[in-house]
Amino acid sequence: MLFFTPSLTAQIKDSTVTIIKNDSLKNDTLSVVKTKISNYHSPKKATFLSAVLPGAGQVYNKKYWKVPIIYAGTAGLIYSFQFNQSHYLKYRNAYKYRIDADPTTVDNYVGVYSDDNLNTLQKYYHRYRDLTVIGFAALYAFNIIDASVDAHLFTFDVSDDLSLKIQPALINTIAANKYTTGINFSLTFKEGKRKNIRF
Repeated sequence: MLFFTPSLTAQIKDSTVTIIKNDSLKNDTLSVVKTKISNYHSPKKATFLSAVLPGAGQVYNKKYWKVPIIYAGTAGLIYSFQFNQSHYLKYRNAYKYRIDADPTTVDNYVGVYSDDNLNTLQKYYHRYRDLTVIGFAALYAFNIIDASVDAHLFTFDVSDDLSLKIQPALINTIAANKYTTGINFSLTFKEGKRKNIRF
């Protein structure tokens, strides 16, 4: 392919090129450019904010109602961790006293729980304490993913101005050099912008 490329020229001044000065640009064009720049919403920034401080990305995305949910979930997980950790330590120490063969160490559950019961209880609370830690990690990851997805969809138009039109269409297939029948999906956006998808 390198040997059969046509010769190209660059950086040659063309006398037919018309240079448009900035003064000749219309105000409408400038306002559209300014609007696009001001409406830019950064998914990277939302992701970074949520990674540093959970809920900050949601605030950046203006989804304020999600912040109390994140912190309520965090508070619930903190309570669950403390509850399971305290019970785990309590039953673990009692089980240690039972099996250490030292008559001077007596636990508070003599006559209440057997050795097997204490062992089962300490394993139970140990398991749920570990599940709470996994829940922390899952909530943190969900907070970041949610902020990133919301930031990507921040400028997505979901207004009532959207309309979908399905109709038959003739499609020109370049490879076969002929027309074939198909279906045209026409999605009309706000301000009359249209996107056609043909099958």
